[in-house]
Amino acid sequence: MTKTDIRPVTIPPEQAASVNHALRQVRSYLEAHQDLREITVTVADGTPEQLTLPREAVELLAGMLAHLGAGRGVSVVPANAELTTQQAADVLNVSRPFLIGLLNAGEIEYRNVGTHRRIKASSLIEYKQQDDRRRRAAADELTQLGQEMGLM
Repeated sequence: MTKTDIRPVTIPPEQAASVNHALRQVRSYLEAHQDLREITVTVADGTPEQLTLPREAVELLAGMLAHLGAGRGVSVVPANAELTTQQAADVLNVSRPFLIGLLNAGEIEYRNVGTHRRIKASSLIEYKQQDDRRRRAAADELTQLGQEMGLM
């Protein structure tokens, strides 16, 4: 298996307006042509060339443009990709030792390759979504308690 590169792609701030303009065009087209499963785009760099893309690829492009336009870096990682512990820790924005603790506690699925742990990107994303839900529920509970106590 090839090594997965998860370094995010970013754009310079001065290109944000251009990216946001492209995003509006792509979203508008997708909205107006909801029945299309394949979308043909024209690349006009020198001799114009047409490319036919699956709708899902164009929707993914729109999502990437939205993040880039908002100044966030974007990485595309296949769901079946396996990440090193350092890559997984970087995705979660935690230390590698903290991630190892999560793995040892059974919070995130992994497998051993020799003496090294490998984490499926899909398992990592699933954990991140669950953790986000837990955090949101805890914040909602704290807000509710604050309101009940008249602190808010």
